[in-house]
Amino acid sequence: MHDIKVGEKYEVYIDNMAHEGQGVGRIEGVAVFVEKALTGEKVIVEIDKVSKNYVIGHVVEILEKSHDRVELLCPYADKCGGCSLQHLSYEGQLKYKTQKVKDNLERIGKVYTKVHDTIGMEKPQRYRNKAQFPVGMVEGKAVTGFYAPRSHNIVPVESCMIQHEISDEIARIVRNWIRKYNISVYDEKTGKGLIRHIVTRVAFKTGEVMAVIVISGKDIPYKKQLIDVLKEEIKGLKSVVVNINTKKTNVIMGEENITIYGSDNIIDYIKDIKFEISPLSFFQVNPVQTEVLYGKALEYADLKGEETVIDVYCGIGTISLFAAQKAGFVYGIEAVHQAVEDAKRNAYINGIKNVEFISGDAEKVMPELADKGVKADVVIMDPPRKGCDAPVLEAIIKINPKKIVYVSCNPSTLARDLRYLEDNGYKTIEVQPVDMFPYTYHVECVVLMLKNSLTSNYIQCIK
Repeated sequence: MHDIKVGEKYEVYIDNMAHEGQGVGRIEGVAVFVEKALTGEKVIVEIDKVSKNYVIGHVVEILEKSHDRVELLCPYADKCGGCSLQHLSYEGQLKYKTQKVKDNLERIGKVYTKVHDTIGMEKPQRYRNKAQFPVGMVEGKAVTGFYAPRSHNIVPVESCMIQHEISDEIARIVRNWIRKYNISVYDEKTGKGLIRHIVTRVAFKTGEVMAVIVISGKDIPYKKQLIDVLKEEIKGLKSVVVNINTKKTNVIMGEENITIYGSDNIIDYIKDIKFEISPLSFFQVNPVQTEVLYGKALEYADLKGEETVIDVYCGIGTISLFAAQKAGFVYGIEAVHQAVEDAKRNAYINGIKNVEFISGDAEKVMPELADKGVKADVVIMDPPRKGCDAPVLEAIIKINPKKIVYVSCNPSTLARDLRYLEDNGYKTIEVQPVDMFPYTYHVECVVLMLKNSLTSNYIQCIK
């Protein structure tokens, strides 16, 4: 056992960065995770928490700086839990993400393959088309902002450099309206108060804007006054919605929406496909990089026009609809019933007929398709952070596609799933990380896998 104690200070050399972007070094052979420290730095660390196998600390002084360290761009970066990598240059962030993917694949999955450099953004600011601002009271005043790291304490934020400017404007207008009419603000601890969150959506291609006020109640007072100011000041305002969430929960939105101005949804495009977005729709939050990510997935799928494709965890049908433009037939599978309804509607408004969306858990639907004898040439999957459930992977093996395209938002569960597929007849050919969330530790990947029997031809072709 070590005898490192909370409050003590140590000099530490940082030789790596962890999954959530903390610097990692060693004290007396024990791993120490250091918030806001970078690879190659020598720092004085004060210990905050001691566990059996590791300790956690924060930087008190930097003795030797990384050449990738930069000044914080955002005045809230120290306090807000949104961006954890503001102190790392953008080039440095991309290198860190590429390395993280390699490390996860090799350490967790024992998967050794070509990992390309992470594709970054030309302008990595103001990239988000959706913002969720919690509303709370700070020093007797209604504020909007974001939560501090690992807590639900609100850091008041006037302007967020990764959100669209319009989102900041809407938050300001609603905040002023709450203060002017003295409208009550929800308190998580007591469950009392009305206004919980402000959710904004801005369609980058069409300029249409939706504002959602999440409340713990049935209706909002002074709504005409709110709508009037929003209409006057927000260019492109298409929709104002009240979302009702009366549960004592940290889930942001409830099931029920009441449109109090304009339409129930807004329209946006990804490439040439049109999507209707409602308050509860899942829609990728970085439209520029979504095109890059999906473009890569389709490049890997390399569809010629006749193939049957299964898109597992298809959401509102984004990848399915792109695939359908180039494939024979596409099945999309999704557990969230509302998303399937959205997907069907999106297929309809784009006139895409060679696609069928199935509502249900992938771990039930996939084996049913396999038992029915559905054969797919290509399986595309984009699972949630926890990765694929074992029955889904088993069903994929049974369906026996020539090619698997795996889109992942979590390199560690990706590594685990690739290991399983590699043990069952597939080879990982290449991995392309894409930076969907600049200034955060998150990284998306697109992976191409082929059946072992096909890999030799493929590798000949590349050569």
